[in-house]
Amino acid sequence: MYASLFARRRFRKLNTLLFDLGLRGLGILNYQDRNISGELMFLRQYLKGKDNPVVLDVGANGGDYSRDVVAINPSGVIFAFEPHPLTFEKLVSNVKAHKNIRPLNHAVGDRPGRQMLYDRCLEVGTAHASMFREVIEDIHKAQSSENEVTIITLDEFIEEQGLTRVDLLKIDTEGYELNVLKGGTKAIRSGTFKAIQFEFNEMNVVSRVFFRDFMEMLPQYEFHRMLPGGLQRIDRYSPVRCEVFAFQNIVATFREENCH
Repeated sequence: MYASLFARRRFRKLNTLLFDLGLRGLGILNYQDRNISGELMFLRQYLKGKDNPVVLDVGANGGDYSRDVVAINPSGVIFAFEPHPLTFEKLVSNVKAHKNIRPLNHAVGDRPGRQMLYDRCLEVGTAHASMFREVIEDIHKAQSSENEVTIITLDEFIEEQGLTRVDLLKIDTEGYELNVLKGGTKAIRSGTFKAIQFEFNEMNVVSRVFFRDFMEMLPQYEFHRMLPGGLQRIDRYSPVRCEVFAFQNIVATFREENCH
């Protein structure tokens, strides 16, 4: 009925407006702040009241997320990974008052070693640093600079630290999220990660990673999009509804976990 009435060129602006509004209503493109994105609500609902939660903040940037975790649950232990040398200095300075935030100057990936990290040439130490040069040059339309950084894997780190449970794994690595998860396959299979938060956006066009890849990587998990008032479950995979390469925060919860 709608198509027969409104699939007309003269309704292009109306249909585009409805499309854009619908995306935001589904938790997509709500990047304005952590309240609108739903991130703070999720952290409050999920972490409040947990005893000594362990959080891995991969792509910690300046430490805002880690500090939010501490503010919500002061008993938590947060391992904050930030590979960029200048951004890491900011992170250390910003979290020095919080003894339970432990900054680590490493990238996290699918195999240990060293790799180039790219950032804006004239504005180094930004939140946009990525393992993909194209993120800087094609998406952000900036000249890139590079830093060689050390990479560790989640499985390696978890074994070294003797962790048996990670309450929350947050990944914000500008298109490198699936690589991070690939380095934690042992922990994923054993159910070590009780909840995993990651961004899915236009950087995944550069890395050529689909939403379906995350679902196949995490078969024991239920997927949700963040909304300002809580999580909205993604009941089933649909290319039209899932392969939307625009800002969105996704939360995958281990099936034994109830975070509602």
